[in-house]
Amino acid sequence: MTLDTVKHAAETPDVKLPWAELGLKEDEYERVREILGRRPTGAELAMYSVMWSEHCSYKSSKIHLKQFGEKVPENDAMLVGIGENAGVVDVGQGYAVTFKVESHNHPSYVEPYQGAATGVGGIVRDIIAMGARPVAVVDPLRMGDANHPDTKRVLPGVVAGIGGYGNCLGLPNIGGELVFDACYQGNPLVNAGAIGVMRHEDIHLAKASGPGNKVILYGARTGGDGIGGASILASETFDDSKPSKRPAVQVGDPFQEKLLIECTLEAFAEKLVVGIQDLGAAGLSCATSELASNGSGGMRVELDDVPLRDSTLTPEEILMSESQERMCAVVEPEKVERFLAICEKWDVIATVVGEVTDGDRLEIFWHGEKIVDVDPRTVAHDGPVYERPYARPSWQDALQADDAGKLARPANADELREQVLKLVAAPNQAAKSWVTDQYDRFVQGNTVLAQPEDSGMIRINEETGLGVAIATDGNGRFAKLDPYAGAQLALAESYRNVAASGAKPLAISDCLNFGSPEDPDVMWQFAEAIRGLADGCLELGTPVTGGNVSLYNQTGEAAIHPTPVVAVLGVIDDVARRTPIAFEEEGQLLYLLGETHEEFGGSAWSQVVHGHLGGLPPKVDLAREKLLAEILISASRDGMIDAAHDLSDGGLVQAVTESCLRGGKGARLVVPDGLDAFTFLFSESAGRAVVSVPRSEELRFTDMCGARGLPVTRIGVVDGDVIDVQGEFALPLSELRTAHEETIPGLFA
Repeated sequence: MTLDTVKHAAETPDVKLPWAELGLKEDEYERVREILGRRPTGAELAMYSVMWSEHCSYKSSKIHLKQFGEKVPENDAMLVGIGENAGVVDVGQGYAVTFKVESHNHPSYVEPYQGAATGVGGIVRDIIAMGARPVAVVDPLRMGDANHPDTKRVLPGVVAGIGGYGNCLGLPNIGGELVFDACYQGNPLVNAGAIGVMRHEDIHLAKASGPGNKVILYGARTGGDGIGGASILASETFDDSKPSKRPAVQVGDPFQEKLLIECTLEAFAEKLVVGIQDLGAAGLSCATSELASNGSGGMRVELDDVPLRDSTLTPEEILMSESQERMCAVVEPEKVERFLAICEKWDVIATVVGEVTDGDRLEIFWHGEKIVDVDPRTVAHDGPVYERPYARPSWQDALQADDAGKLARPANADELREQVLKLVAAPNQAAKSWVTDQYDRFVQGNTVLAQPEDSGMIRINEETGLGVAIATDGNGRFAKLDPYAGAQLALAESYRNVAASGAKPLAISDCLNFGSPEDPDVMWQFAEAIRGLADGCLELGTPVTGGNVSLYNQTGEAAIHPTPVVAVLGVIDDVARRTPIAFEEEGQLLYLLGETHEEFGGSAWSQVVHGHLGGLPPKVDLAREKLLAEILISASRDGMIDAAHDLSDGGLVQAVTESCLRGGKGARLVVPDGLDAFTFLFSESAGRAVVSVPRSEELRFTDMCGARGLPVTRIGVVDGDVIDVQGEFALPLSELRTAHEETIPGLFA
């Protein structure tokens, strides 16, 4: 067979290539031919197909994502923003923190353990590539119906994969979520986030500069696993009739990744690296084209020098392989020997595979023949841009008109008590310790808060106590009812969770999970969610540092609920001042911050008791969220409160139950004037938190709230071993604990 070289491609314009099988549309293939002035070689076609996939190119979302840069100004903390492997923010004392959330949804459905494990590995390499030491991970998860047999296949494998990979790396898993809903049955969402810490001067970027500098591929050997994996698999809807849409999922090796981390950080410490890029989705195609495109010249690569696990791989397969635990570094010639020595010390395979040139082309050779000759920008950055048609769905008005306010409410105190028990035992509200106990949350000794706290918190300076907090949130039910408000509610909840633990919110990363962009209904949901998130970030002053878009999360015509997951990162000057959720001191006063209204659209109560989704989600008041956060942060810093818990999914009764069980103390609650017991307990009005206040601090705390104009209501006291809603019912903590903690193990253990 004749090697398909650049010369051969120019001489054989009519050779038919499998562009459709590789996920390209006909007009995209014609655009490639136009760019090259000839047909592509097989290797070039492989590169364009993976780099122009939805997963890598964001071709359907680019025009909407621009709002993050255009609307939301960067604050003083921003050091690196959108466009790099991960965003970086200044947290003070010379430290910078990088963080990001990404998706590994489709691979995790096909092969739950490896799909989830390699999702963790990929996001950690993004953090390393910025020059940071990874210090923690988080895992927002969405699964199908908790009782469905396939959920019992997917969830245990996903949890084992996340735990197995993260635990082997020695990274604490400090946060995340687990939500069940039938809409995710064929498309579970496995989002993974990571945080890394560095000094300001240690930031690294993905660029190949300096003609003559060497391109070094290091880490694991390249194999046949994951050829076109995430890049193509995540760019199509699932269709059981087309197994070709389910390419092999990558296989992870956390021990190799741990060596890669230490090797890379040592090379950084010795100032050996000019530019660096991890090999994730699109593998070598991505690393070479992005490094060259971001740099000041071109690049020449000898593909024969790539270390292989499988000697039968074709050049196209080598370029498309998404084998894990690999990175690409640009190193000055005089430093190559030292770089290779460090790799050898850590038992990491490293090979010089090319060099930076003074031209503007990416040239790749195989067996001495040129098989790729492209402008790297056309591969990495100048892919298709689609203005997909979108319109408000015809069913949206009817869905919003189906108001949850019409649903039957408990007729008496016994029914109210029964529904409280049913709520706290429902899979979405039940304790998730069966999951989190499989993760090491405290390895490295710097975790100060972890699940089930409002946010995870890590100490980054032992002497001063400087720390960072992170929370991830997203309510697909709210976003289905109103994607604009739903995205803002996700932002507000994460923001509130960070503030409730005592940290000041700084910036966000997001993972935007939606159905097919070729469906105008889905595209409208996406456009509205982006608009809502951008407007919300502008009002809260939280810039978007980067993130991920995951589309095609649907099977056939059935799309998931629009699920924008928002991660908010915050900073706290001294982690000793953190605020936990646990009520631990008898006699402390319980105060409700914010206002409670009859808001049940998309609520946990409407789902658990009635299986209903309809109406409007809670109203968003971001000015109130900002004020609430300021109060929570000030109260934490000045020792006015001992515990705080945000009110969200499940309302007040869910928050109080979690705080009481966490601290082992009960509570006596009094329904405030103007509210009925049902609304008091179950409403999901936003902008609220419950706090426990030492009696010695009551006047100072209420004066502060009053002076700043935040509604504050005394609703009870920490007391005994029962949650007693006076005049209604009492529930022993022992009964609540059984209901709350036995559901998930009963389903999955």
